[in-house]
Amino acid sequence: MENRAKPASKPVVKVDGISVSFGSIQALRGVSLEVHPGEVVGLLGDNGAGKSTLIKVISGVIQPDEGRIYVGGQEVKLTGPAMARGLGIETVYQDLALAPDLDIAGNLYLGREEMRRGFWGRLGVLDEERMAKYASATLRRLNVPIDSPRQKVGTLSGGQRQSVAIARAIAWECKLVIMDEPTAALGVEESARVLKLIREVRAMNTAVIVISHNLAHVFEVADRVVVLRLGQKVAEAYTKDTNPDQVISWITGSNSESAQPSK
Repeated sequence: MENRAKPASKPVVKVDGISVSFGSIQALRGVSLEVHPGEVVGLLGDNGAGKSTLIKVISGVIQPDEGRIYVGGQEVKLTGPAMARGLGIETVYQDLALAPDLDIAGNLYLGREEMRRGFWGRLGVLDEERMAKYASATLRRLNVPIDSPRQKVGTLSGGQRQSVAIARAIAWECKLVIMDEPTAALGVEESARVLKLIREVRAMNTAVIVISHNLAHVFEVADRVVVLRLGQKVAEAYTKDTNPDQVISWITGSNSESAQPSK
């Protein structure tokens, strides 16, 4: 396990006292969390712990009933995913939301297509060459081993698709990328490639939140873990200061003691 330095920088994103309810169901109860540049935080908990609700708050999908959100030290009211993306918050969900019939470059530019002037000076022709060059540069920057940005996404393996989804997230001045179960349903070799890609993203000084049920993978890449149970944050610790067995006890509630990272 790497002995990583504790963050001394200002948080990229900080949420403070977030509460969310859906009718009589209290999904989150006063949850606080922060993530720093170049830091990977593992967000852990059993099904129904509140992980998905929390990342939807951070990504602007859900507005909290209570609590505050800070991006770059400034309090913000995230009114939707487009606003979150504009502030540099990107989310890679389990379904990846890729278009299989488009090539890699087309997926990276989906909704952000580059246009050039067509015949008689009209605007409206896709600048496929420019898009392909930028897609290639992004993949190289992340050391993603894909032959050509013109490959159709539908022909890629699961690990390669995950890599394309992550590349799309960080391609546009991303400050925080949230990854929901990035190694789920992948084999050993492809999981290793995705974990390597997460390290590459961290090396670019981008903050990362990883949700995963695979504790071995979390401990391989995360600097800190934050554990939710029944909508509350019950523990937070640096990975170098804890172990998977301790984390399981926090997740299940078999250990009544909570943990906070040492200062």
